[in-house]
Amino acid sequence: MLDAICELETEDHLTARTTYSVFKFQQLPDDDIERLRQWLICPACGGKAYFRKASKDGKAACFGSRYHQADCIEFKPSAQKSREEQDAIEVQQQLVDAKALMIDFSRKSHRHSLANKAAPTSKSSSISESSQVSVTLPAGAQVQESKTGYQVNTAAQTIETRVPSQGLEKLLHSLLRGTDLAASELWVYTDSDRKYRWRAKNLFVNFADADPLDNKPHLYWGTISHTDKAVSWLNPADSKDIGIPIDGIKQALLAQFEIEDKRDLEGAGLILFGKCFWNKEKTRKIIQLWNNDLQRIFISKLED
Repeated sequence: MLDAICELETEDHLTARTTYSVFKFQQLPDDDIERLRQWLICPACGGKAYFRKASKDGKAACFGSRYHQADCIEFKPSAQKSREEQDAIEVQQQLVDAKALMIDFSRKSHRHSLANKAAPTSKSSSISESSQVSVTLPAGAQVQESKTGYQVNTAAQTIETRVPSQGLEKLLHSLLRGTDLAASELWVYTDSDRKYRWRAKNLFVNFADADPLDNKPHLYWGTISHTDKAVSWLNPADSKDIGIPIDGIKQALLAQFEIEDKRDLEGAGLILFGKCFWNKEKTRKIIQLWNNDLQRIFISKLED
């Protein structure tokens, strides 16, 4: 996009709308860019937008959005869009066909899996290759949600069944593309020992809905607006009062997702398993990656 609208609330609680061209916006002082970039929306459909600075290798500055409406004239089809839509279709079908889902935190992304490009697909199966695991489920359905939002499997009598598994990449893409996953009643297992299971609607939480008082881990998801200058914090576009510290894992994280410049993070999709809490002043929410485990976070970069 060459234009974006900045919506700011005034002291009189009115909304001030300013349209910026990307050329004008990139000429603003750095402090103004950092202040305004989280308030950008698409001028055509009103979806949250991001700003990406010009890159060192000559790529121009641009506006964009991961939240375009399907009929938005600013929405341009791409290989990335097609892949994300296919991921969303796959996960949506699993919601329909499966009784439970296993999260495979170790599953590699499409960038790191040549097998995904070469392996033939089966038209007769609605679940992708290597996406089923043998899981021991409690005998007899448990229909009531526990007070903690998840359940611990301690049942003595069990039955063996096949349950589809899925990695963070496709789960994130399905959430960004608007599947029913975040509101689903589907049981989701989050550990390899198959001890803990959650209702999907309680497990997947958009950054905008993060609650530091619920004292439970979740899979938080959304998009990244920008980072600080030192790339020590990720700032979600979905909420203006949340920070995700990455300083202790920065080098490994950037290497894992092939991030060469902070620009690569602007507008990227993000999902991570972690807990939300207040900072000391209770002015900012912090989401901490669980045990700083890099298998429990996924960043979906925008492809130029």
